[in-house]
Amino acid sequence: MKKYLLSFFAVILPIITFAQQTTSEKIDEVFTDYTGWFVDAIFYEIPFSEDYQIPWVLIVLIGGALFFTIYFRFINVTGFRTAIKVVRGQYEDIEKHGADTLYGDQTPNETEDIIETIRDESADGEVSHFQALTAALSATVGLGNIAGVAVALSIGGPGATFWMIVAGLLGMASKFAECTLGVKYRDVGEDGTVYGGPMYYLTKGLKSKGMGGFGKVLAVLFAIFVIGGSFGGGNMFQANQAAAQFIKLFDLEGGNAGLYFGIVMAILVAIVIIGGIKRIAKVTEKVVPFMAGIYVLAALIILGANFTLIDDAFALIFEGAFSGLGIAGGLVGVMIQGIRRGAFSNEAGVGSAAIAHSAVRTKYPASEGIVALLEPFVDTVVICTMTALVIVITNFDGAFMEYGVQITEGVEITAQAFDSVIPHFSIILTIAVILFAFSTMISWSYYGMQGWVFLFGRGKTSDMVYKILFLFFVVVGASISLGAVINFSDAMIFAMVVPNIIGVILLSPIINKELKRYYKAIAVKEDAIDEGAEDLNDHL
Repeated sequence: MKKYLLSFFAVILPIITFAQQTTSEKIDEVFTDYTGWFVDAIFYEIPFSEDYQIPWVLIVLIGGALFFTIYFRFINVTGFRTAIKVVRGQYEDIEKHGADTLYGDQTPNETEDIIETIRDESADGEVSHFQALTAALSATVGLGNIAGVAVALSIGGPGATFWMIVAGLLGMASKFAECTLGVKYRDVGEDGTVYGGPMYYLTKGLKSKGMGGFGKVLAVLFAIFVIGGSFGGGNMFQANQAAAQFIKLFDLEGGNAGLYFGIVMAILVAIVIIGGIKRIAKVTEKVVPFMAGIYVLAALIILGANFTLIDDAFALIFEGAFSGLGIAGGLVGVMIQGIRRGAFSNEAGVGSAAIAHSAVRTKYPASEGIVALLEPFVDTVVICTMTALVIVITNFDGAFMEYGVQITEGVEITAQAFDSVIPHFSIILTIAVILFAFSTMISWSYYGMQGWVFLFGRGKTSDMVYKILFLFFVVVGASISLGAVINFSDAMIFAMVVPNIIGVILLSPIINKELKRYYKAIAVKEDAIDEGAEDLNDHL
């Protein structure tokens, strides 16, 4: 493996150096000429009036989230407490071995026999609920939470925060639905490797409803889009932003700093992704809580230091959400900015998270769907809201942002907000940006590879080809400016919404059955314990 990596970097070093000097602008022009129509189509804004245009893909995302929220009887609220219990491992026993096996019609002295009998009959899967959650979170928690929120506030004002939260709460239902299907229709290889995601539930799920051909077309489209998205928005954009922050922090303008940063980043990414989802999960379960914890702690320190202004900030957010007074775009404009940032940040409805969640160990698909609904809550309702509060509160005195005037460098505004209370926190923020970018890349490498093996077949050769390509684009992203390429890859990520939402809506009755099945399993365990049975969770 080391030999392959050394050969890989020896080959790409002169290529990238040459590309830096001669072809960056040409590549950008070619991409603009050949892919501009696709980007324009995906992000086309439907004009509702002279002042208000809404991207059609945003309507699909929020429309789907509203449908799932109502169809599953507000699972984003009713399932929250259960989700916490599942992540803590409270139902791990029944998820591994089945409620009826452990708690159905037990007779005295049977407990030990059951434990011995089923030790080798546990559920398929490669990672725990917590690992799957952090792997998926690592792909969504990132620059959008730091820079994207600042951009949304600059356009829509503080009121955009309210609609951001609404989008996050609605997105919880979308995540529940797609991730339940991800586990329900996953494939498990002979070696225990899990292959899952929208490609599989679109194929197998729609086939079970007599729409096999239609499902296959949707699955192939999704696989193409997820591969393109993994190379661009999930890779090159992340590497580019991380490199830019690093170069700025250490004042390394000029030369090949970006190239060398990209090579180091590619080596670190290679070490993780070559080990597959198990190693990715082991890394993300440590990195995600750590980086999110530092960021949230800093935000709490700032909010604590300005606790007398928190009610004023919420008053401004609430007033701006419904009046749009003094804010560019008015009420509808504020709403669009907030919902767009929330929906685009947590990727609920895009289908990407279903790939990571499908690798979980469980016999009940709905158990992972319930865990997945925590993802938009953490990403958007908690982290994005904290960023917004810090910016709004520090802007009272600092006045570094004029609401209604769009900014382009969101990281700088957020850094300025944090620095105003915690001197030099921008250094830590730069490290956070790099960690966010790194974790996003390793998770998106897994997403893209799942689409790759779906199209080109499974095997070590197929895996290695994709991983080498992915590492190549890490270096490219950090080295040269490719605006049109990034726009194209972003469009591919949001193009994933179309086949995914169609499939999930059509398969909603099956999701409902799985939810009822899981709730019944929980009831079986709880009834048995109420009647005196021993909780077997500690023994398995």
